[in-house]
Amino acid sequence: MDPYPTDRESLEHDCDLEFFIASGPGGQHRNKVETGVRLVHRPTGITVTAVERRSQHANREAAFERMAARLQELQRVRKPRRRTRPTAASRVRRLEAKHRVSQLKRQRSTAPND
Repeated sequence: MDPYPTDRESLEHDCDLEFFIASGPGGQHRNKVETGVRLVHRPTGITVTAVERRSQHANREAAFERMAARLQELQRVRKPRRRTRPTAASRVRRLEAKHRVSQLKRQRSTAPND
């Protein structure tokens, strides 16, 4: 079982829901009413906000979807990276490139005295 469940019922239980007046375009419907939604997941402290819509209900749905996505990403098990060695050909190419740059810089510094 996941340490942090991401179903809607569990999220409603584990999150603090806060409404605020969202700023931005949308006219008086958006400016007067508390349509912005902020969710704070108490166990992890993750905060998610939704202010895109003029509807508080639509913003609440978007906030819960974002919170579920953030928690799933947080709990995703990442494969450990396996270190690989550079191939012999890539080593040769790198050294040749360094040699070319070195020669070019040497030519710049030794200007002929006229």
